[in-house]
Amino acid sequence: MYDDRRSQQQAKHIAQRAPAESAAQGPGSALAKLLYLQTRVPGDRAAHALHQADWINGMLSGRFGLADENNVLKLGYDPLARCWPDWLTGLNLTRELLPKVHPVGTTLGTVSADAARQTGLPQTVLLVAGTTDSNAAALAAGIAGPGDAVTSLGSTLVLKVHSDKPLTSSKYGIYSHRIGNGWLTGGASNSGGAVLRNFFSDAEIAQLSQKIDPARPLGLGYYPLPGIGERFPRNDPDMRPQMQPRPDNRRDFLQAILEGIADIEAEGYTRLTELGAPFPRQVFSSGGGAANQAWRQIRELRLGVPVLQATQTEAAFGAALIAREAVLASHATPDRQ
Repeated sequence: MYDDRRSQQQAKHIAQRAPAESAAQGPGSALAKLLYLQTRVPGDRAAHALHQADWINGMLSGRFGLADENNVLKLGYDPLARCWPDWLTGLNLTRELLPKVHPVGTTLGTVSADAARQTGLPQTVLLVAGTTDSNAAALAAGIAGPGDAVTSLGSTLVLKVHSDKPLTSSKYGIYSHRIGNGWLTGGASNSGGAVLRNFFSDAEIAQLSQKIDPARPLGLGYYPLPGIGERFPRNDPDMRPQMQPRPDNRRDFLQAILEGIADIEAEGYTRLTELGAPFPRQVFSSGGGAANQAWRQIRELRLGVPVLQATQTEAAFGAALIAREAVLASHATPDRQ
């Protein structure tokens, strides 16, 4: 679990060896958890370090020890050099546990005879190296090339942009996943729908939003947070919510919060641009807030680029797109390629 902090001692050892920008930093990383598990399980009883996707592929293929480049990022894998880095040698790590890593979309083989009998799947079904859930959701939303971005308007505010080069910043919790010839990079703010739920019901949000005129901003300069602390686009664990002055009517109060979250979104994409990502040419919206038209118009005015509602939002759809490309490539002739 993301909030499992039992491996704090192992995280300290990683911090002494790993680059500061490595995604393997911190007690929540897969590498810290693996080092912790090694202290709990005798070495001769462990054969593989597996993420959930790796285990599923292993059960379907009968071959364990395979992984994709995205899931292993927090296990210490170097996506730029495309290898396990030398600094891992300085840790008390059984290297044989680490999987063989494949690029996203690589065909790994077919379903085994045993798995075919158990599931009813044909043995001709291809197994393909996938990605993480958030990346798959971004692909489902419509990200296809540099400058495409997706904002997830859920309980928190998550931004992802397609870049032609990787970005990392431990200060802001930013790291990049390699997909094809590009990179998905982004960050997550503590602001988002959780703030709205503290003050409004879904029905009230829908009703009041119809009365908002996005072309007439209130400009109250809110920075809505559900509690103390922010991580991106500002790194301030002591930051307090800014939601004053409070208007007399609830419609204006809602509008001020929506404007504040839109300002955070714009600041977030500006932060990513400062670090080297392209500023979005268009932003797809997913999550519960994506259907709010008044909010979409407020965000479009703040960002200055088209803001579109994603037609697909399920991560499974993004995973299916990856699989489709792999299937098409496997059947392509040299001329068609």
